[in-house]
Amino acid sequence: MEPDVLGTPYECHTIDLGQDDEGPVVATLVRCRAEQPSRRAVLYVHGFVDYFFQTHLAEFFTERGWDFYALDLRKYGRSLLPHQTPNFCRDLSDYFPELDEAARIIRAEDGHDTLLTIGHSTGGLLTALWAHARRDAGIVDGAFLNSPFFDLNAPWLVRRPLASAVTWLGRGSPYRVVPIRLPNVYGQSLHATQRGEWTYDLAWKPLGGFPVRVGWLAAIRRAQQQLRAGLAIPVPVMLACSTRSFRGARWQDSAALADAVLDVEHMVRWAPRLGRHVTLVRFDGGMHDLTLSGPAVREQVFTELGRWVDAFLTPADTGEAER
Repeated sequence: MEPDVLGTPYECHTIDLGQDDEGPVVATLVRCRAEQPSRRAVLYVHGFVDYFFQTHLAEFFTERGWDFYALDLRKYGRSLLPHQTPNFCRDLSDYFPELDEAARIIRAEDGHDTLLTIGHSTGGLLTALWAHARRDAGIVDGAFLNSPFFDLNAPWLVRRPLASAVTWLGRGSPYRVVPIRLPNVYGQSLHATQRGEWTYDLAWKPLGGFPVRVGWLAAIRRAQQQLRAGLAIPVPVMLACSTRSFRGARWQDSAALADAVLDVEHMVRWAPRLGRHVTLVRFDGGMHDLTLSGPAVREQVFTELGRWVDAFLTPADTGEAER
């Protein structure tokens, strides 16, 4: 591990993933340890146009005695290399190698025997598929999905032809840009230079996002279809989202009190397809990344998350064995 851009106590490790059609590929695992030795760990996976910077989330867990890890996926954040198309993939399973390696490091090298995954937005869809694919390996002990990307935020009459078009174009022109501009309302609601309270690298998480590519969108649609067909995640899952979505391309104050990216009713609709043990919690005034909501809502999110973790992932004897 080397010092991370976030500074002490954050460390990072570069995971070499070989090469793809654009050249060398890496992912980055960030670590923050609890004060006392712990055998419990969290692995956080970000969303689209995102990377790990939510230190308050890490501190929530380390203060509870969990070691915290976050993965910047290939072509995102710390892992984005100059020759790469930002945030691009051809299939969500492309990310399984870095998830597998991160889990190996957490369990085999760092000696943890309990692993909670946290996935936000696209990361929620990804970690759900990965937990399903690795369901017989005993890798994941619980999953928290923070506003997962379970469907396109568009009317049904738009989603159907769009899905057909991207499936056809994705085969021959995966890097073609989809002529859809992502509104910057959500970015405005977050960044301290705009209307928010958070400071993060705008080169890695620009206010207006990165261009959406046909191949990436086709990969998302295939993953969402797999989810809707039904997964079999064998461990407890907590899915959390806002009570409402914001619909609009221009700023309104209500954007800071709702999910300004996705349709929250899609998350609620498809939650039962995750597995047999799913807890659904909705937060009035919650933003797309619930952990970046206003202070009062944020406190509620952490309270409910802590209660769920204590109920399903904390052993009756909470004393930690030494490494």
